[in-house]
Amino acid sequence: MIKRLLPALLILLLVGGCKTGKVLPKWPQGVNYEIFVLAFADNDGDGKGDLKGLTARLDYLDQLGVNGVWLMPISPSPSYHKYDVTDYTGIDSVYGTKDDFRNFVEQAHQRNIHVVIDMVLNHTSKKHPWFLEASKGKSNPYRNYYVWGKRDSIKSQLDKKMLSYDSDNIRQWHAVDGDSLAEHYYGFFSSHMPDLNFDNPKVRQEFVEIARFWLTEMKVDGFRLDAARHIYPDDRRRDSHAFWSWFREELIKMKPDVYLVGEVTGAGQEVAPFLNGLPALFNFDMGFAIANTIQLGRDTSGLVKKYLEITELYRSVRPDYFDATIINNHDQNRILTTLGDDEQKARMAASLLFTLPGTPYVYYGEEIGMKGRKPDELIREPFRWAPEGQDPMQTRWEAAVYSTDEKVKPVALQEQDPNSMLHFYRKWIAFRNRTEAMTYGDIAMTPYNGSEIISFSRTYGDDKVLVFHNISDVEVTVQLGDLDQLYHLDFYTKPGTELLDDEIVMPALSTAILKN
Repeated sequence: MIKRLLPALLILLLVGGCKTGKVLPKWPQGVNYEIFVLAFADNDGDGKGDLKGLTARLDYLDQLGVNGVWLMPISPSPSYHKYDVTDYTGIDSVYGTKDDFRNFVEQAHQRNIHVVIDMVLNHTSKKHPWFLEASKGKSNPYRNYYVWGKRDSIKSQLDKKMLSYDSDNIRQWHAVDGDSLAEHYYGFFSSHMPDLNFDNPKVRQEFVEIARFWLTEMKVDGFRLDAARHIYPDDRRRDSHAFWSWFREELIKMKPDVYLVGEVTGAGQEVAPFLNGLPALFNFDMGFAIANTIQLGRDTSGLVKKYLEITELYRSVRPDYFDATIINNHDQNRILTTLGDDEQKARMAASLLFTLPGTPYVYYGEEIGMKGRKPDELIREPFRWAPEGQDPMQTRWEAAVYSTDEKVKPVALQEQDPNSMLHFYRKWIAFRNRTEAMTYGDIAMTPYNGSEIISFSRTYGDDKVLVFHNISDVEVTVQLGDLDQLYHLDFYTKPGTELLDDEIVMPALSTAILKN
């Protein structure tokens, strides 16, 4: 039996006009926000994002409702993206100073926003002092900080072309200064990024001390661990698993509640064992599945079934793991572009992200509908704060190609439009934050799934919701039959959604949530 439909106007007031309110889940089970600092907010007027600019815009993140931020690398580096570090305990001068960072962390914590930073420990920059020393010869004390191979012993690999999902580098062994006769060094991602040798205890200890600096002196809450799969080559995967278990134990000694989330790409059976050492991993499989399902407009693969299979596998390794869910990040095309610039489909992808279990990650700009397609620079374009020339904190680190004023409505204009993508994200995050079943609850199949409808329940104690997604481009009426208890329409994304005695009417590309 179901409670009858509330008057439409009343529901619109309850849902459409909901306050974002600072109701936040227990860390780390809230919504997180990934930031490329260079592109976000510029304080000093040089056109490049910096830490003071980021601090000045914390209220924007507070209003969005996130309780965690992940900063892409902020340490000194010769590249724009800074994934090739030259000083692991420094702040890149473009971004500011250590005092600027301390102030950012303090201000974020005052808003109950936790701070996670990228730690790139698989490799360094070719210009890192360690590698500059190591390149001087075999007798140098830093030589064994990296992986070297004699030309004869690696001959079969020198011309071997390898590609992987997370690297388009086709050769992994590189000569120093073009000396093809001397020992070569290993660099999985690039000749500019030599891999470190974690068989060397000194290298391991270096990173324990680096982590200690950020956790104890700079007060960060944890690390996003770049390229976590590649600490050792794939034929030594068990050594990688063991390394992360050891590393986490070392960090727990410093900060018992340290949060670690790893980037591990690959099939589920390859990814799952990393959970022994990393309590959170990005769920790339589900991110791809969400995008593919929305693109098709039909649930041909069984999205909920797939999620349950992944969950069963991961829980068999670590029952208390955190599922870091995404629909894209800084290495992937923007979701709006992936979905053919169809904003309704992009909203549908976000609705799936926010209703499935896990700790969702939002890539900066997704909440305003930024666009972008690889190469990487074009998926990391300047965040849009206001129409051109109207906000001094607008970054100009590169000229936008996809996310221009003509193509993406900036924050200042979306603030004025209650139906904007920005308000859509705010309402979803606020709803998720205040609904325990959505944040902490288990997921289960319902009998309402079909090619057009994705449906599941989320349950946490006595709190239960039924979730319905119409992923098709036509209105669908779902026959509910007899339910186990009374439900009311608690949240929906489009006008025209109606809950009747034994059915729910759903507009195209819409979501409805019933609550007990």
